[in-house]
Amino acid sequence: MTGSLLKANFWSPDILSTVGYDSIIQHLNNGRKNCKEFEDFLKERASIEEKYGKDLLSLSRKKPCGQSETNTLRRALEVFKQQVDNVAQSHIQLAQTLREEARKMEEFREKQKSQRKKTELVMDAVHKQKSLQFKKTMDAKKSYEQKCRDKDDAEQAVHRSANLVNLKQQEKLFVKLATSKTAVEDSDKAYMLHINALDKVREEWQSEHIKACEVFEAQECERINFFRNALWLHVNQLSQQCVTSDDMYEEVRKSLEMCSIEKDIEYFVNQRKTGQTPPAPVMYENFYSPQKSAAPPGKSTGPNLARRGPLPVPKTIPDDPDYSLVDNYSLIYQ
Repeated sequence: MTGSLLKANFWSPDILSTVGYDSIIQHLNNGRKNCKEFEDFLKERASIEEKYGKDLLSLSRKKPCGQSETNTLRRALEVFKQQVDNVAQSHIQLAQTLREEARKMEEFREKQKSQRKKTELVMDAVHKQKSLQFKKTMDAKKSYEQKCRDKDDAEQAVHRSANLVNLKQQEKLFVKLATSKTAVEDSDKAYMLHINALDKVREEWQSEHIKACEVFEAQECERINFFRNALWLHVNQLSQQCVTSDDMYEEVRKSLEMCSIEKDIEYFVNQRKTGQTPPAPVMYENFYSPQKSAAPPGKSTGPNLARRGPLPVPKTIPDDPDYSLVDNYSLIYQ
């Protein structure tokens, strides 16, 4: 940047106007405000990251997560908890980094403010000087113009008194005319002196305005570049956080790949097995059987041979009126 854009485009035909300078100052103030807003954004994002990291850390360390698992899945869960802890720590670290970036932005703002203050003080002084000298010049011009009108009135009075016989009156008019001419010459000199002084002040103000434009343009270039780089760095830090978290979660995925369903089940069997013999069937026990077992229900007592056999079939007695045979079936009549 050559510093030529501002100094070529912020003028006004009105010698008292500061509209160009004021426009530049307003833009610089807005730029400073924008930096402050980004600084506050970084601080708030840092608070969010810190809270998230602490909450995640508390979750990892206090909340059970598959604590009764065994063998390979247990080891994977341990890796998972550790990596969640690591991710939490990385978010807390990111919060500290963001606060550091916010501090750098604040320092940059204050540095530019201090540099601007020097130029603004000079410009305020030349603006006041220009306004004061312009007022003096206009007062001198007003006085000069009044003296000219007084001289013209005196000349007209002399012409009108040419036919007067009263010489004393004429002499008085001539004295007044001479005095007015002297006053015009004096006011004219004073007016010219003020014009020259105003032009000198104007040139000084113009020179300082150009210098200020160059300083302010250089500052604005620096500010935009700093702001752009700060924003670029910020998103890089956020991207790095994602990469870091993914690297940690990759360790969990690797541990999960080492899990073996068969091994975990075998481990459970070996650690908790209770035996390989299932219970025998619960047998029927006839209450009237002489071999009734006194064993409690559900306990095997060995083979039970006292099972109830088929009911005996009464002998058929043809002469017995209480029995009759029908197709080899016994019917009992009451």
